[in-house]
Amino acid sequence: MAFGLTAAAVAQEAPSAPNPMPDTAQPAPPMEAPAPPVETPPADAPAATEAAPATVAAPVVAPAMTPDQYINNPEYMLNIDLSTGGRVVIQLYPNVAPGHVERLKQLARAGFYDGIKFHRVIDGFMAQTGDPTATGQGGSQLPDLKAEFNVTPHLRGTLSMARAENEDSANSQFFIMLQPRFSLDRRYTAFGRVVSGMQYVDAIQKGEPPVVMSRMVQVSVAADNKPIPPASLLTEAAPAPAAAADVTVDQLNAPIGQ
Repeated sequence: MAFGLTAAAVAQEAPSAPNPMPDTAQPAPPMEAPAPPVETPPADAPAATEAAPATVAAPVVAPAMTPDQYINNPEYMLNIDLSTGGRVVIQLYPNVAPGHVERLKQLARAGFYDGIKFHRVIDGFMAQTGDPTATGQGGSQLPDLKAEFNVTPHLRGTLSMARAENEDSANSQFFIMLQPRFSLDRRYTAFGRVVSGMQYVDAIQKGEPPVVMSRMVQVSVAADNKPIPPASLLTEAAPAPAAAADVTVDQLNAPIGQ
């Protein structure tokens, strides 16, 4: 199962998108089921006594976090050290997508993302990663996440979760927007944004997949104070030059100037 953006979400404005691209057409509403028949008690049945309503405790809902609780709070900042040369810092948004934020923090602290490549990068659109197989088919051993669609717009630098056609299929793959794409709003769970180091995201090798895949050398929660890896690790090989075409006998025998 491929994870990303579905074709319909991107077809309107760009070449192709992170694999999951939901359809724009809305499904027809289901038909209303007929009301069940009402059973009439026999005439000699005793009158029913109304029972006192049972007291049910209201569910406890954790209040949403306020900006002063998470903005610039290192517990909600993600550091991604890229092979393109430096550190990308992302502000996470636990107020709109607490489950997705906790999933990324959990996987980062487990070292899951270290060394994972960007397997799908579309120039002018987005850079997708988070699959240990680098095929777009993989994920972590953790259960899939329930969607947390919200009003956060998909601006340049927005961090959003990739998924398959099923809205509740996000697991570990995510993408970073290279340019705005508002058609993805409320279709993919946006849960953070780059606050520094966007130049290193722009430098990620492009392609589906790229010839040389850029990688996340280290991903960490800022509160854990992990140092930036040595510069020698934040480098990558340049794409190999295209092989020269074979020269045919006809070309060798052709008159000069042809």
